Amino acid sequence: MKILMVNKFLYPNGGSETYIFKLGDYLKSQGHEVEYFGMEHEGRCVGNSVNAYTSDMDFHGGSKLAKLTYPIKTIYSKEARKKIRLVLDDFKPDVVHLNNFNYQLTPSVILEVVKWRKKANKKCRIVYTAHDYQLVCPNHMMNNPNTHKNCEKCVGGKFINCLKGKCVHGSSAKSAVGMAESYFWNIKGTYKYIDSFVCCSEFMKTKLDTNPVFAGKTVALHNFIDKVEWKDTAKKDYILYFGRYSDEKGIGTLIEVCKSMPDMQFVFAGNGPLENTVNNVPNIKNVGFRTGDKLENLIREARVSVYPSEWYENCPFSVMESQMYGTPVLGANIGGIPELIDVGKTGELFESGNAVDLKDKLLKILEKSDEYSENCKNIKFNAISEYYERLMEIYNEK
Repeated sequence: MKILMVNKFLYPNGGSETYIFKLGDYLKSQGHEVEYFGMEHEGRCVGNSVNAYTSDMDFHGGSKLAKLTYPIKTIYSKEARKKIRLVLDDFKPDVVHLNNFNYQLTPSVILEVVKWRKKANKKCRIVYTAHDYQLVCPNHMMNNPNTHKNCEKCVGGKFINCLKGKCVHGSSAKSAVGMAESYFWNIKGTYKYIDSFVCCSEFMKTKLDTNPVFAGKTVALHNFIDKVEWKDTAKKDYILYFGRYSDEKGIGTLIEVCKSMPDMQFVFAGNGPLENTVNNVPNIKNVGFRTGDKLENLIREARVSVYPSEWYENCPFSVMESQMYGTPVLGANIGGIPELIDVGKTGELFESGNAVDLKDKLLKILEKSDEYSENCKNIKFNAISEYYERLMEIYNEK
């Protein structure tokens, strides 16, 4: 089978890129042909046979002249249609697997796939993996960056609320573009051509199902995660948070709990806008951003890891990773987090934003942390082989 992976970034940049690289490699290992389409970039590490890519759109840099054209190009891209057509004519995929495409590539690419398969009389399924809430929320998070509150005002196609709330980077101009983009493609009905919507949590599926065009085509399928070797690790007396130091991650609530437990050592691994606040709490040791073996050891040796998010997380790797390393998780009962924790066995849930409940549940885990940790031996998440089997069913649906 020939699969064309479509993603705006074709270099390591975030979770969706990790997803397409690992999935693409596994598909190739199973005998499939895989090519990629997206933006050109000096760091691009995958591609296609005809070297057809769109121009790099740098929203944070680039010339002023180039930026003047961005409001139009982020809604509709002739260049993306022209370039993906070159790939389609050459590669002739059986599946076009869309990932993050809005703004830089635009849904224009969907129209070109539809046009191409009709002219070529080619059966080619269009599958979309939703890595965020972009198709129902113009700022993709369902969280207002100005109030830091979760927001569902745009659900049901009421995208005017994006402009009213200045939901895209707190900017009226950018929010107007986001609103226009959402209205344009929804009114045009372009998303009806997507055959399957892969949602990385049941929670995300419920949000996409609010659009009748998507409902009936959505599938909940948790992200895959690399299997890790179980190691009996001596625990150290600290509680771990690893991730971004920002409001939507619930750092404020967690810090409130840290201050109320001055005799308990907390270790924070990460960075972000609230770093100064983190550094001013005596019983928090800020070790900075960690990866690889250093992060693994931090997780394995912690008694508990806390995931206090206050926005609609989808399928956070951190929650899965912690349990696979033998460390129970105290997670906020929000978004897709509850789907990943075996409550009472490998962790607990607390009411998101509620410091009192967070502290109570934390003390509950600490009383029997060894028991919770032992239970993590039995936790199971999708390995890429299992994810692949389910994805092939989606690819092959009639």
